[in-house]
Amino acid sequence: TDSTASIADLRAMIDAFVAERDWSQFHAPKNLSMALAIEAAELMEHFQWLTTEEATNLARAEEPTRQAIVDELADVLIYCISLADVLDCDIGQIVLDKLAKAGDKYPIDKYYGNFGR
Repeated sequence: TDSTASIADLRAMIDAFVAERDWSQFHAPKNLSMALAIEAAELMEHFQWLTTEEATNLARAEEPTRQAIVDELADVLIYCISLADVLDCDIGQIVLDKLAKAGDKYPIDKYYGNFGR
């Protein structure tokens, strides 16, 4: 769970899963970034053509719909972690760095409650 598994724990579990199957040979940045985009598209497909309200309700749906959405989200996260591993990125640090840049780009006094209109 979020409270018991650190990013390092998840990274180690994913690395072990990949190593057990000898898949690291396929985990070039190009392949992982493409797989990530494909999985993100599969996640989006669940919400395509829905209104915002319908999409929100679908995301809170009962099984098996919710499970299908969550499975796609997990695929996206797994590929993100795998790509960070191959690129030798510290996930915590790159997220903190990006949040700092975004904070500078989108100051609260200008963007609070809106997206910059």
